[in-house]
Amino acid sequence: MSSDHRRSVSQRSDVSVSIFPIRHHGPGSARSLEHALSQLNPDVVLVEGPSDAGSVLPFLAQADMTPPVALLGYVNDDPSRAAFWPFAVFSPEFVALRWAARAGVVARFVDLPAGVVLAGERDAPEDELRDDPLGVLAQAAGFADFERWWESLVEARGDDFDVFAAVNEAMRAVRADALGPVGREAQREAFMRQGIRAALKEGFARVAVVCGAWHAPALDVSVFPVKADAALLRGLPKAKVTLTWVPWTHGRLSVASGYGAGVRSPGYYEHLFTSRDAVAERWFARVARLLRAERLEASSASVIEATRLANALAALRGRALPGLEELNEAALSVFGWDGDLPLRLIEERLVVGEALGVVPDGVPTVPLARDVARQQKSLRLKVLPEKLDLDLDLRSDNDLARSVLFHRLNLLGVPWAKPRGSGGLGTFREGWQLRWRPEFSVRLVEASRLGQTVRDAATASALEAARGAGTLAELTALLEVLRLADLPGALPVTLAALDERSALGADVPDVLRALPPLARLARYGDVRGRGPAASGPGGAEVAPLETFRALLTRAAVGLPLAGVGLGDEAAAGLRDAVRGADAAVRLLDDPDVTAEWRAALRRTADREDAHPLLLGDTLRRLRDAGVLDAGQVEVRLGLALSDPSPLAVTAWLDGFLGDTGALLVHDAGLLALVDGWLSALDAEVFQSVLPLLRRVFARFEAPERRAIGEALRGGTPASRLAPVTVDDARAARVVPVVLSLLGVSPE
Repeated sequence: MSSDHRRSVSQRSDVSVSIFPIRHHGPGSARSLEHALSQLNPDVVLVEGPSDAGSVLPFLAQADMTPPVALLGYVNDDPSRAAFWPFAVFSPEFVALRWAARAGVVARFVDLPAGVVLAGERDAPEDELRDDPLGVLAQAAGFADFERWWESLVEARGDDFDVFAAVNEAMRAVRADALGPVGREAQREAFMRQGIRAALKEGFARVAVVCGAWHAPALDVSVFPVKADAALLRGLPKAKVTLTWVPWTHGRLSVASGYGAGVRSPGYYEHLFTSRDAVAERWFARVARLLRAERLEASSASVIEATRLANALAALRGRALPGLEELNEAALSVFGWDGDLPLRLIEERLVVGEALGVVPDGVPTVPLARDVARQQKSLRLKVLPEKLDLDLDLRSDNDLARSVLFHRLNLLGVPWAKPRGSGGLGTFREGWQLRWRPEFSVRLVEASRLGQTVRDAATASALEAARGAGTLAELTALLEVLRLADLPGALPVTLAALDERSALGADVPDVLRALPPLARLARYGDVRGRGPAASGPGGAEVAPLETFRALLTRAAVGLPLAGVGLGDEAAAGLRDAVRGADAAVRLLDDPDVTAEWRAALRRTADREDAHPLLLGDTLRRLRDAGVLDAGQVEVRLGLALSDPSPLAVTAWLDGFLGDTGALLVHDAGLLALVDGWLSALDAEVFQSVLPLLRRVFARFEAPERRAIGEALRGGTPASRLAPVTVDDARAARVVPVVLSLLGVSPE
């Protein structure tokens, strides 16, 4: 090796330190580094990374460690203080460590320990030079991004050592124009220099140092005094931390973490690294497979055409290989002529991708995370970074156990599974959407303070929620969660908190919001082998029907007065609470409860001093329930529309019409009343009312708005509003046919 290739030489002529400036997550950088290490054959490989991660470093050599993965460090006493150091298959650091494992060479991290990083605030990059110095050089050379520049600089040349020497010299020039290192950056570089000195002192003859390009000029140990470095590192704070490996995703590689690196196109970078030749051809073959899987046109001829176009674009621009820009332009021309869907699929599935890494079973982790992994495996649940829809039949033991796990994890703040509409009928079906995110690993660590199993941790979380609940609605919602998550151990405290909160008194909206969970519990119970009432430890019992009745009585008494003197925002909140309570009463379908609730709505609708939004809403509910007939409704509607305040009228209509225009479509008399009121407004008042009315009608579906307009214009659809005469004799003729189709005997 010539002197140009030695970054620092000790007093012994046979000892050398070779520094390889790389770009984090750079595929060209990783490939060149692999070649350079094979030529140099060093005795020790020092890599930028937390130096206290030595105990978990050997896991990278295991065959079942599949990138992308991340080194996770967290403070033992405060797991929310955590940091990630992500690695992809194309990360130069990962390539160096894997090379060392295959070659039987000592490898270690030499950056500041995670305990120091997490003990204080990390410095943010001060400018673009520090954040992405190679990107700045690429732009200066006239390239759109680093990868094209690096491919031209590295892949077109075979002398890897010369390339790294050139990058090092370029970084010296870039650093000369930037502010000197300060704070954490200066400490990091001093610590890495100390690590190099330690390796030399241990007797390693050939030392290879892999670091971010920005730091390379600062790692010449012959230039920086040892005492100055020791002074920089004296008295550093240090926290007790735990380090482990966790799965990562390509999507998360775009987020700066650990050493502050992120990439915009990790899927494409992996393709660059793994495709040793025919990069464009292999890329468009993958594009074609993706589009065909989505039932989009992608013929072999299109693949050939796109490849030729990408190569032609690269040649016109003086580039040896087509980059992502050329590949995207060719894909747009060949596959995207009929819309942008192919390009969006390529961006999402290939350019970025959502590959999820795998870590070996022996990697240290908290007991709670191990329990989650055990249950995921036993319940045959796929852990994927993409969205996965899952429909559960709760009559199945396996699906029931899955549901319980999902509810418990949500209670722990790990929303791996989110509820969605199942599309099925009855209470035996649940719909979920699953999507695993890397940050859930940290949340499991944080939740591990609550218990070593999912059941114990969820119970402890529920107890904390019960003690900290500030409203009745929070407590009744928690009762429902306890049932769904099968956590009877938290029932006594939750029920005691509910009794205490009820005794203190609550405002009407809070009481109303507390009703829907109780109604669901009382109406359905659950499918877990228990009825509407369930006993917990110590004989604590959930009696949702009795509690519902007690709370409803309080709400019914207070509702008429609660609607008086409200501002618009408070009125909207009360209206939403009434809407939920009304649905709860209908769900429960108890005659006594229904009568009490409707009487409360009637008293509210009779108050002239209540907010018009609430008056319109309660009248609509009384109409739908059949408490008021059409004549009574028209009288009240006429009175409301005659209010001298246009703002009050629009608020009333907002409450009465709700979110649907079905009333106006199917009730010609009602539509005529509203039309007559609107037509009678003078021009100035009409202008002030119009924005508010547009807000009301904008919530209607487009077909409803169109039908209303056609009816007012006198078009054909208006005939649908006229009374329909039914011929009973003709209608009776189809009855036997329908019964036959249904397999029902006419007798």
